[in-house]
Amino acid sequence: MHDPSPTTGIIITGGASGIGAASARALAEAGRPVALWDLADPTPLAKDIAGTYGVAAHPVTIDVTDTGAFPAAVAASRAALGTIGGLVHAAGTPGPHPVGDLTEERWDFVLDVNLRAHALLAQELLDDLKANPGSAIVGIASIEAFLGQAFIPAYCSSKAGLLGLTRSLAHLLGGDGVRVNAVCPGYIDTPMLRGATPDDLIASFSTKAVLGRLGEPSDVAKAVRFLMSDDASFITGTHLTVDGGATAVDR
Repeated sequence: MHDPSPTTGIIITGGASGIGAASARALAEAGRPVALWDLADPTPLAKDIAGTYGVAAHPVTIDVTDTGAFPAAVAASRAALGTIGGLVHAAGTPGPHPVGDLTEERWDFVLDVNLRAHALLAQELLDDLKANPGSAIVGIASIEAFLGQAFIPAYCSSKAGLLGLTRSLAHLLGGDGVRVNAVCPGYIDTPMLRGATPDDLIASFSTKAVLGRLGEPSDVAKAVRFLMSDDASFITGTHLTVDGGATAVDR
């Protein structure tokens, strides 16, 4: 018999919209206090989550590329949530610039948001995670970690790197009982997808999944909630693909 799933707080980057917001709701529904970190003001969502689910929901307006802001933001989140026993890195940017149209700044920005921030925030949280039994980290990767898309090389590279980081952190933290996993969403109907993808391409994405539709942020959030829970207590160093079967067939 495992111990009950933890009730420690969870920091969720990109928590104001899309997969981050859906994950915050799913985790709050399971009784987990949440800190919503986002460049866009997450205060309205935090208030709604606190009122709906009766848990602490702390908003932090932050640019995750500004890693120097992490210590103060972590301290504020810890004070608001009590203890921190989880991290969900859902902040992301697509960077739709193919090789041939890349600049150093464009490349660095995508890697900084999608990968560097995850590593350095996990580092900032090491003592918190080790101190709380059942702690877990979940990074939001992508099926583009193992597929290739010509127009988003930095995004593909960052998500493949996130899977490598997941395995490395799992190795580092396994002895402390901290689990580290990733979720690889397929084509999910989020503001990021809508903002970076032409309408005709979005329509084609819905046919790539064998289930015949785009995924919803809540589809991914349920996988995140599972990996953060004690139901996944013997799962670490791996990824869970949530793509409606898009990678199961050759289209």
